[in-house]
Amino acid sequence: MAERDSRVTTQLLTRPRFLGPGYLGMLRKDFARNRTIYLMAVPVVAFFLVFYYIPMFGLVISFKRFTPALGVFGSPWVGFKYFEDFFQSYFAVRIIRNTILLSVLSLIWGFPAPIILALLINEVRSTPFKRSVQSLTYLPHFISLVVVCGLLLEFSQSSGLFNDVRGWFGGEPISFFQDPRFFRSFYIGSDIWQEIGWGSIIYLAALSAIDPQLYEAATIDGAGRFRQLRHITLPSIAPTIVVLLILRMGNLMTVGHEKIILLYNPTIYETADVISTFVYRKGLLEFSWSYGTAVGLFNSVINLALVVMANWISRRVNETSLW
Repeated sequence: MAERDSRVTTQLLTRPRFLGPGYLGMLRKDFARNRTIYLMAVPVVAFFLVFYYIPMFGLVISFKRFTPALGVFGSPWVGFKYFEDFFQSYFAVRIIRNTILLSVLSLIWGFPAPIILALLINEVRSTPFKRSVQSLTYLPHFISLVVVCGLLLEFSQSSGLFNDVRGWFGGEPISFFQDPRFFRSFYIGSDIWQEIGWGSIIYLAALSAIDPQLYEAATIDGAGRFRQLRHITLPSIAPTIVVLLILRMGNLMTVGHEKIILLYNPTIYETADVISTFVYRKGLLEFSWSYGTAVGLFNSVINLALVVMANWISRRVNETSLW
């Protein structure tokens, strides 16, 4: 009898709840009990609907020769013409190469930086010093991107701060943002400086959730700081790292166009021009709406494929995934 009851209970728990006859009634009860939470979610849902899902209808113009006078429905179909034009153009190889290089370099240098900072702050025993470091590293995140880019351009001029420092060591003045070789270093370095403190918050929260008894037991067993870091700290925050890495992979091909547009100029297009800035120039400045949409759609499809692949690999390797 007990075995039969257990089997029935297992079937009820594993059966999809939305297939049950009382699902709508259960949903009404849940809404009545948590109406405040549902109402709080309305602005978030509306935001994503208005700015993310409804505009997806406009992707159809990437397959049309769109003109505002004819509208979306009246514009003639051209199929994959704009995709073919993009891949056959001289700019395709350059902007795809620049996008991949900037994204991969940002991932290699920028992704571990908040983790390392969080681990260093976690090892500090002085609370006032720890809070001071946290505050100083958080502050750059709240500086406007326009201000940061303006400071970079000002400091990198021939008479700017960076060249003054070079002069102290006998170096000649350089126009940094007129030379394509320096753009990636400035872009990645400034991005790390601005976001390292803010990105460390979630890792510090994960570190605070580790049971202190694990460290006490490791100390009794003779494990030093490095062994505790290797065998306790890193494995404990590994799920957080993996989830954030998967989310980062979803934006691997989406390099921040706002910052690049504020920094670059035609003389450094060779290393600074990426897919997002190319879409901006084609779609908004040159009024090639269909061409720009086609390139943007290609970029989005690649990002989707990357996040699905990263999630699949993570689920296979360590059973941690987003879905």
